[in-house]
Amino acid sequence: MVLVYEKKNNIAYLRLNRPEARNAFDPELVVTMSEAWEDYKNDKEMRCAILTGTGDSTFCAGADLGKLIPLITGARKPENEFDEKLVKDPMTTPRAFLRGYQLYKPVIAAINGHAIAGGFELLYGTDIRIACPDAKFGLQEVKWAIFPAGGSTVHLTRQMPYAKAMEILLTGELITAEEALQYGFINKIVPRESLIEEAEKIAGIIAKNGPLAVSAVKQSVLNNIGLPVKEGLEKEFEYSAPVFMSKDAQEGPRAFKEKRAPQFKGE
Repeated sequence: MVLVYEKKNNIAYLRLNRPEARNAFDPELVVTMSEAWEDYKNDKEMRCAILTGTGDSTFCAGADLGKLIPLITGARKPENEFDEKLVKDPMTTPRAFLRGYQLYKPVIAAINGHAIAGGFELLYGTDIRIACPDAKFGLQEVKWAIFPAGGSTVHLTRQMPYAKAMEILLTGELITAEEALQYGFINKIVPRESLIEEAEKIAGIIAKNGPLAVSAVKQSVLNNIGLPVKEGLEKEFEYSAPVFMSKDAQEGPRAFKEKRAPQFKGE
């Protein structure tokens, strides 16, 4: 099983499970990951997702250069059902890596090791990031004369200071978890043994919040990036208005007044 996908207490868990290949994406992992994101997106009971990897050294090393890239470039023909599915639907790979995929539910990354190349780019689509102390991050594509085409030249300068982002992009050198924290790319560093526990703590808080409000907040933030303030405020109203008209928006203040925990239904 190259991806362990589980659901518990309104939280979806996705664990990359190819430790022998540094959790790199082969066609099977791409297809199953893509399907898992779709399932999480469409399951009303799921309020937050936790993404992590198997093993003590690598979160994800990106694309499997021997299996995935040759299939995408046409250097090899499909050999099994996963190859066929990937080739048939060109959006499978972007969806798996959360590249341009409209997922308006929260994703927490519990980074258990190095996040390199596509493994680093996978993090752009996550919202909250927690890492173990020895994790390293980077894009080494330029060292091999290739382009970091998983959204890095678009997202990285928006998710950390320009000069540091350009250093990562142009040198191909890795940065430490401490540096990633310093430049705001991750939220915190916790001991490896506490990684999932900390992610679950945050996910549990989010899962108790109004799901329509949480989703609309993420949608507004993502879709308003780069817009002029006036246009952004107009868009924000479009996303917020349906939330104020929801049953959950009635339940929240009522529960506060009655001094009880709200019972949100996503309606």
